[in-house]
Amino acid sequence: MAKQVGGFCMTAAALAVLMAASAAHAEIPNNTVKLGVLTDLSGFASDSTGVGSVAAAKLAIEDFKKEKRDLKVELIQGDHQNKADIGSALARRWVDLEKVDAILDVPFSSVALAVQEVVRGTKTAFIASGPGTSLLTGEKCSPNTVHWSYDTWSLAHGTALALLRAKKDTWFFVTADYAFGHSLENDAAAVVKAEGGKVLGAVRHPTGTADFSSFLLQAQASKAKVVALANAVGDTINSVKQASEFGLQAGGQELAALLMQVTDVNAIGLKVAKGLYLTEAFYWDMNDGSRQFADRFAALTGGKRPTMIQAGVYAGTLHYLRAAAAANSSDAKVVVAKMKEMPSHDPLFGEGKVREDGRHIHNMYLFQVKAPEDSKGPWDYYKLIQTIPAAEAFRPLAEGNCPMVKK
Repeated sequence: MAKQVGGFCMTAAALAVLMAASAAHAEIPNNTVKLGVLTDLSGFASDSTGVGSVAAAKLAIEDFKKEKRDLKVELIQGDHQNKADIGSALARRWVDLEKVDAILDVPFSSVALAVQEVVRGTKTAFIASGPGTSLLTGEKCSPNTVHWSYDTWSLAHGTALALLRAKKDTWFFVTADYAFGHSLENDAAAVVKAEGGKVLGAVRHPTGTADFSSFLLQAQASKAKVVALANAVGDTINSVKQASEFGLQAGGQELAALLMQVTDVNAIGLKVAKGLYLTEAFYWDMNDGSRQFADRFAALTGGKRPTMIQAGVYAGTLHYLRAAAAANSSDAKVVVAKMKEMPSHDPLFGEGKVREDGRHIHNMYLFQVKAPEDSKGPWDYYKLIQTIPAAEAFRPLAEGNCPMVKK
């Protein structure tokens, strides 16, 4: 009788082990992870995100498959048209019907904030490389979200500090009238005031503005040493071009583009953009790894070079997939927790980590746009001025007011 009981116990224990193993393998349904690039495929941010972000995700999947061939990865894409209602509706469909495990990119801060609320409390992760608002890891932080490439705090501190320390201490802001622009202006203005400078004024413009003349005339009349553009992509391109036509720089004012990417410089041209200071998380010509990635990216995008947002899609996707494989789960809270536990490493951002508030920490770089005669060829646009160490590049953890951060 005792032998029978012992045999039964052994059988039950073995069965429990088998059931546990089976459950572990079932953590990722059908052994497949589904990713969705939610981006701007048709609007004014499509050059710096769009199909390039989709290409970057494909390259990340390709590289991940070299490390772990048995996990299947599917990729879909959607166009949020830079509208929060469309973005949140697409995100909801992806969460509820498409069963997307992670939403990637999402340029335009108001759309990103809406998407963050859609995925909060679900099993879908949000790996944000496109938006800039620092609220994503501040007061509105979420256990589902990792914010990768940059934010308004890092951009403002990189560029503003450099100019302020060069005695450029009076500022006027030309600001896009939405969440990103407001955050960028506020963060930069805080740096100006903290360093003893003065903000002489600000104007706000709608997105997609074609005529900046009235805004630039106000900036010119202010006689501020720095006219700071707290806008992005098409708005930045138009305002830089028109500032040159109005002779702001020729009149002695500095023009600071608080968010400018390599595609913007390409659209403006070095003759007009030369001398501009800007802060970026990535530049394609930094090292052998970034150049090799840029060549692969160019093969998929008609010769273009990747922006820091597109580089962030690659790096964030790769780290997400590695974490999902390590955790053997596609549940957002589990995978994001693993992303925070594991250090990140890739050829574009180097070594990094995801902080408690969801902010990915890496070096940032202050660049100056080259003059035409200093450029050695296509897409050779930047001169490195300063490397901002990861520990200094982003807002201190205690200052973000993220509810997830332990006091």
